[in-house]
Amino acid sequence: MEMSLLKALLKNISAFLHLSDNKCSEIVEKYYIKNEQVLKLIKPVLESIVDADVASDQALQKEFAGMSQSVDEVRELFEESHPLMSKVYFVLKAESLVTKVQTHCLDILELLQSCEGLPVELSSASLEHCVQKIKHMGYEKPSAIISKAIKEQVEGNEPSSGIRSEIADLLSLKSNQELLIELVALENLKEDAEQLEKIRDVEYIEEMINLVTHMHDCFIEMKQSQSSNTVPIPPDFCCPLSLELMTDPVIVSSGQTYERGYIRNWIDLGLTVCPKTMQTLVHTNLIPNYTVKALIASWCESNNVNLPDPVKSMIRQEEASLMNHVHSSSEDSMPELENESVELNESGERIVDLGGPAAISPPRNESPGGGGADDGSVEHSHGSNEESSPQVVTGNSSDASGEVMAEAHPAMAATSAAPQTDPHEYSPRFRTRPRNPIWRRPSERFGPRIISSVPETRSDLGEIETQVKKLIDDLSGTSLDTVKNATFELRLLARHDKDIRNVIANCGAINLLIGLLYSPDQNIQENAVTALLNLSINDINKTTIGNSNAIEPLIHVLETGSSEAKENSAATLFSLSVIEENKIKIGRSGAIGPLVDLLGNGTPRGKKDAATALFNLSTFHENKGRIVQAGAVRFLVDLMDPAAGLVDKAVAVLSNLATIPEGRARIGQEGGIPMLVEVVELGSARAKENAAAALLQLCTNSNRFCNMVLHEGAIPPLAALSHTGTPRAKEKAQSLLSFFRNQRHGNGGRR
Repeated sequence: MEMSLLKALLKNISAFLHLSDNKCSEIVEKYYIKNEQVLKLIKPVLESIVDADVASDQALQKEFAGMSQSVDEVRELFEESHPLMSKVYFVLKAESLVTKVQTHCLDILELLQSCEGLPVELSSASLEHCVQKIKHMGYEKPSAIISKAIKEQVEGNEPSSGIRSEIADLLSLKSNQELLIELVALENLKEDAEQLEKIRDVEYIEEMINLVTHMHDCFIEMKQSQSSNTVPIPPDFCCPLSLELMTDPVIVSSGQTYERGYIRNWIDLGLTVCPKTMQTLVHTNLIPNYTVKALIASWCESNNVNLPDPVKSMIRQEEASLMNHVHSSSEDSMPELENESVELNESGERIVDLGGPAAISPPRNESPGGGGADDGSVEHSHGSNEESSPQVVTGNSSDASGEVMAEAHPAMAATSAAPQTDPHEYSPRFRTRPRNPIWRRPSERFGPRIISSVPETRSDLGEIETQVKKLIDDLSGTSLDTVKNATFELRLLARHDKDIRNVIANCGAINLLIGLLYSPDQNIQENAVTALLNLSINDINKTTIGNSNAIEPLIHVLETGSSEAKENSAATLFSLSVIEENKIKIGRSGAIGPLVDLLGNGTPRGKKDAATALFNLSTFHENKGRIVQAGAVRFLVDLMDPAAGLVDKAVAVLSNLATIPEGRARIGQEGGIPMLVEVVELGSARAKENAAAALLQLCTNSNRFCNMVLHEGAIPPLAALSHTGTPRAKEKAQSLLSFFRNQRHGNGGRR
């Protein structure tokens, strides 16, 4: 038994040493060589004691087992490496594992030095020689630099240019394409970690993404400052991959425009996401963007600028990339840094709270399982994705005024035709806007609050009814602890399935829970509002709660409750507002003001709940003016910043508010037009659709707003949207482009 541990270790070492032909990049080779050097030193030592008594020493056995596992892990890491992997993640992981192997080797050698009866060839001098060689193996440890940069960024400080350059040199992230590929790889890793619920990994990968994004932004700024052109090139005319003026612009399925050769090369590498937005490319068709091509030609003629040769440009980039790799591989090791390993540990326990800091989480002794979509609680369903709610997302429709009636999953159109746009129609007023060099929609950060399921063993409903009646009696008790426990138990029961929710409602819990919304005890108030939220998932309960004078108590919670209570009060109002009659009641009750306050000043989860509720309320015409008067537009414009993670929801509400005069006026005053144009270019399919609808309302009702939209350079993204958007997005984009043409011919709109 004991000997097998050492033999297993030697087998793993041999398997690693046979990977010498499987190295896919220079950075992989560097770490392979370092680990190989250590293993080649220790292997003869281990082989010499296979048949010796010392191999059965318990302390050595423990080290053999630990080292065998580490060698196996590092072998798997190298086997899974590929040219498009994340270099940052690989380095952090590889350095941690190589350091572990090195530590195990030193521990084994030191233990052997204290043992008697060693083979003759293992003298104290030879063992000490191995120890010193391993200890003094100088090799660069980029993880210390990367960790320092991440720490600075987390603390709100930008990593210095020196640190950025050092990371770029060490990892060969010196070109625009290399940085973009790194971002794609990190996004894929993050998605994998999210699916496996490795919460700590997700958070750390997000920090890596933030670092590489910052490096990329700085790289773009540097390239722009180094441009030899005396006339600044409009950003819309530059390919996001080449960073140069486009000669053959084409549109991909995400609606972005690229130089044909560069995006074709990107796709040929096996990359299936849009480099700029990180959205998956639903097809790889490249549609010529004649509008942008003509605009570029017109701009070049006006500014006496020659178009670059795309072939020479690609050759230059390939040569530069090759030189970067040659330079990296020929560099000597940097001065040794303090040994700092970074491990991406998985959570030791199942974490059910995937949300922000204020998300609801069950007590430590509660461990709900994965839930089903049909019977999951509102605590799960209302925050789990970017859709408003399963009940309201039934289709994508709009009324005659362009109002969004419900949000839906849009289908991306592949290659449908749209009218060609003559750039000379707009050239006197065409402008390009300054904007961030790259715009990404962060993944949904405010995930499920409780991942619930039907209990594994469910009692008969009669038994549950008996339990519920006892809890309802306790709600009326005089003991604070009894009431607190009863509200918590009802909250848990209400999240399980619709039959149990019906039992709770039929036993008369709703009125008592509504009364407890005024409780001065924070826990009771939180549990009561969350229980009502869970009960409201059943449509019949929505009506019952709405008819039980619950709205004013919910407003009280919105105004006075804890962060968690406010979030769940807003979520309950959203759930109730699915019923048309409740939209009217909620709007007339004074709830909109507190919802807007939560939208502007709440937690990330609270802002999301408020935005979702306001969207539902905004589909009732009477509520639009109330939402505008409460000051929502300013906060909604702020939430169109991708960093907030609520672009889709904010744009959906603004699209509805743009159908009334005061809404349009406030959008213009609060700086919403540049953000809407930005969303048309870089948002999700649904956000583009709603942004185009809002811009159409703004332009057709005001010459001033129309001029502002043109000044922001809206024509290229609208032209792209007219080719690649959803059916409704194409319709709005084409209507806007037609309106601009009519404007040029003297058929102006209103002021």
